Amino acid sequence: MGGRNRLPMAELRTILEGLKCHQVQTVLQSGNVVFQSTARSATRLAASITTAIEEQFSFAPAVLLLTAEALRQAVIDNPFPTDTVDGATLHYYFLDEPACEPDVSRLEQLAVGEERWHLHEQVFYLWAPDGIGRSKLAASVERCLQVTTTARNQKTVDRLLALLD
Repeated sequence: MGGRNRLPMAELRTILEGLKCHQVQTVLQSGNVVFQSTARSATRLAASITTAIEEQFSFAPAVLLLTAEALRQAVIDNPFPTDTVDGATLHYYFLDEPACEPDVSRLEQLAVGEERWHLHEQVFYLWAPDGIGRSKLAASVERCLQVTTTARNQKTVDRLLALLD
């Protein structure tokens, strides 16, 4: 949650606590939050979070929720060896739903140099050793997958896992 729609993390914590979330912890000014909830539906909770933010800040961000187990599984399923890859160059694109008709040929065309990618269930993994700032593949992931995504690099995923532990 950066750029034009700024949401202070203290305010986000307050919103989540107002929605009966517990042990709310944010990661810097990144929009990443770890919390506990007894909500039975992640979809409804995500919609409630979006609505609460929109009511207070006049913008409606896409909110994607992952269970702790899903985040841990994404790391287990990662096909790239994290011990030999810089954590800033390995990215996890979490999909809000499965990519039913990904444009695989376009993804393959957009990968340049040493860029490598892998789609597994609801996670698109991208290793971009030259960074994602100018990567045409990174800029086109959502369009090629035809689903909403949110990306985090390995360093951020590791921070989130540390908060979960």
